[in-house]
Amino acid sequence: MAETTRTMDTTQTTQTGETGLPKGFRSAELGWPELDRIPHPPRRVPLLGDVLGMNRRTPLQDSMRLARDLGPVFRRRAFGKEFVFVWGAALAADLADESRFAKHVGLGVANLRPIAGDGLFTAYNHEPNWQLAHDVLAPGFSREAMAGYHGMMLAVAERLTGHWDRETAAGRTVDVPGDMTKLTLETIARTGFGHDFGSFERDRPHPFVTAMVGTLTYAQRLNSVPGPLVPLLLRSAARRNAADMTYLNRTVDDLVAARRRTGRGEGDLLDRMLDTAHPETGERLSAENVRKQVITFLVAGHETTSGALSFALYYLARHPEIAARARAEVDRVWGDTERPAYEQVAKLRYLRRVLDESLRLWPTAPAYAREAVRDTVLAGDHPMRRGAWALVLTPMLHRDPQVWGEDAERFDPDRFEAGAVRARPPHTFKPFGTGARACIGRQFALHEATLVLGLLLRRYDLRADPAYRLKVVERLTVIPEGLRLGLERRQPPREGATGHDEAAPDRRSVPALRAECPVHRPAD
Repeated sequence: MAETTRTMDTTQTTQTGETGLPKGFRSAELGWPELDRIPHPPRRVPLLGDVLGMNRRTPLQDSMRLARDLGPVFRRRAFGKEFVFVWGAALAADLADESRFAKHVGLGVANLRPIAGDGLFTAYNHEPNWQLAHDVLAPGFSREAMAGYHGMMLAVAERLTGHWDRETAAGRTVDVPGDMTKLTLETIARTGFGHDFGSFERDRPHPFVTAMVGTLTYAQRLNSVPGPLVPLLLRSAARRNAADMTYLNRTVDDLVAARRRTGRGEGDLLDRMLDTAHPETGERLSAENVRKQVITFLVAGHETTSGALSFALYYLARHPEIAARARAEVDRVWGDTERPAYEQVAKLRYLRRVLDESLRLWPTAPAYAREAVRDTVLAGDHPMRRGAWALVLTPMLHRDPQVWGEDAERFDPDRFEAGAVRARPPHTFKPFGTGARACIGRQFALHEATLVLGLLLRRYDLRADPAYRLKVVERLTVIPEGLRLGLERRQPPREGATGHDEAAPDRRSVPALRAECPVHRPAD
């Protein structure tokens, strides 16, 4: 292609912010000089763009369908805004280069800024509070800190199993997404902020959860309505969203005020936010930023983990042979220990593979955006101006047949055996984002989820409803809708179980999982 088209003409992006990057939303025409080379859906119409046949409630799944047809990089246009999507492994790996790309706060995330402001998840790269908060809070996710949270995680999990025991005794199935949301909200509230929402004592979701879901849903709806029409089409939704934000702010303000009145907690995240100065600069988080960070952790710290647990339980119930293998590992490693120790959780290697495979197929934060920090050429093929950005479709990256094979839709935890992981190219598994702005609470979420899955498998046999078909609900995060499971209490592990970390059973003892199974769809 002509060298003149490779030239990065930055004169088209004249409106700039503090970092020299364009302000606000940047349509792809501003940053991709050879945009016409990137395919788009065939039925593009004036003004509306590529909206025919699309569902505003399922933009992710619509994009996944288009990705299969259009290839590893494609574009969509909606209401005058052009977006570039990437899912090919080589392209995503190049976008992970921190010397040329950084996190981009895309539309969906930016729509949360009215409530989360410059919190860790929604801050722009140039905002100083991101680095300050990261440096102050990172020790809160150290191994020592995690070991301190373990007992509280166990206590919340016992409230879940108590609830499930009562449901089982009454002959009722359990609401998996609803109960996982209660579990993870209570876990982050207790470990991070010393607060108890009393979720398991309520018949309905806590109002904080209702308000949180409302703000996430509203943020997503903003993406599907032309800006000038928002006041007209979303008037009542905007009023509800304002009420939801008021409730979230008031809840957090009360939580922080209570901590200030009573003094120090137990060295949790809130203590760090209120009392810890940056080790080098001596700066502290402002009261306003503390509010934003607490909301960020309460929302992001439980919404994604509840989805991960829900999808994992869905797959375990659908594949009893995998559940049996995971359960055997739990019984072998934990033995008859009533409350497993912190160190015993990491020894559940096969169960962790189950969790990773669930996150592969349905990463609950299903996309992340990257922007060029200088003029560059993506994967040696697509020129990008400084400030140009792309949205990485994580569920499609995790299904790239060049990395995961032609059976990438099949659920198989042994994709995460150590040898298989080493053989794969880097940057092909990204459920927690990438780079410096990747999820700070990754190890917290993985420990919590592995612990809970181990406790549930040891206590119950899971019974799937054969009539249930996976339906994924999108609200910036994803979660299975309407998933209910039947439970049967198991006998405790036999007396004399070792509790040692022995080798997992040979994979040959587990029946092959075939995509043509008459009960499950290929994606199951």
